[in-house]
Amino acid sequence: MDNFLNLINTNGEAIFGSLWPAIWALVRIVIIVLPMFGCVAYLTLWERKLIGWMHIRLGPNRVGPLGLLQPIADALKLLMKEIISPAKASKVLYFIAPVMVIMPAFAAWAVIPFQAKMVLADVNAGLLYVMAISSIGVYGVILAGWSSNSKYPFLGAMRASAQMISYEIAMGFALVTVLLTSGTLNLSAIVISQNHGYFANMGLNFLSWNWLPLLPMFLIYFISGVAETNRHPFDVVEGESEIVAGHMVEYSGMSFAMFFLAEYANMILIAALASIMFLGGWLPIVDLPILRDIPGFFWLFAKTFFLLSCVIWLRATLPRYRYDQIMRLGWKIFIPISVFWVVVIGAWVVSPWNIWK
Repeated sequence: MDNFLNLINTNGEAIFGSLWPAIWALVRIVIIVLPMFGCVAYLTLWERKLIGWMHIRLGPNRVGPLGLLQPIADALKLLMKEIISPAKASKVLYFIAPVMVIMPAFAAWAVIPFQAKMVLADVNAGLLYVMAISSIGVYGVILAGWSSNSKYPFLGAMRASAQMISYEIAMGFALVTVLLTSGTLNLSAIVISQNHGYFANMGLNFLSWNWLPLLPMFLIYFISGVAETNRHPFDVVEGESEIVAGHMVEYSGMSFAMFFLAEYANMILIAALASIMFLGGWLPIVDLPILRDIPGFFWLFAKTFFLLSCVIWLRATLPRYRYDQIMRLGWKIFIPISVFWVVVIGAWVVSPWNIWK
């Protein structure tokens, strides 16, 4: 891989000269963003298929073989729909809001390592960057509800922003415990730190990952991620019997599609981050010679896919919570447990029984 990248850089500099760094950065961005659009589109198909099987239905099976062209048909439908806006909406903010929601969902992938040395920007403050950039999305939600100049979107935006801020706190504490155990904000280094220890030396990699010693924080992070993305059973933002589609109710066409894309892109991002922080990222489950030849990004994809399937499973199984129940879970249960566990992990790290040295 290193020889291949060196060859590309050498030839690129010879052809484009001083412009090559900027061109190469743009090429790598396109290589990440375009597959992400495909993953988001086909995640909607997998969700409909999986829920269909769980409900003893077929799911989409008419457009293309096995229904595989359904996401393309949905995208074409949204592209051809007229984009309208309320007469008294704040037009500038109304159209900026979808961009502010979808931009952080894709910008965060700049520091996500797909395997060793395969990352767009391997910065030392990668975890801090992800936490900062992902928190911007709440501004887009608030703007969408306020700029629509309608009471139902505004109520939905208030619900969404309160819920997202509440669960971001618990997620932040969960990531603090990972920082304490790994001693770094670099995402690649966090993955590598999970490949050391007693069980890793035995070849049982999955027992040396952070999910085992940090199990309560892993569960809090995952459940908070479901709430953060307004997914079932925390989707009171889009309570059909109460406020219709929440902050998106006045949007149509591609402006609506951008909110839709952002929701699924954030799902993939949170599942990928959970895989990196707690499930060993690109590391194989066990250290066997036959598994070492499998590319690392396959393991990251498999772990992310498993977590996404669990999110869809929750939608097919659980009823929607009331809003007061969601707030109680976040503020009275998750945040106190997170604070307590941060103290426990901090004491564990500085004690003689530190297992992360």
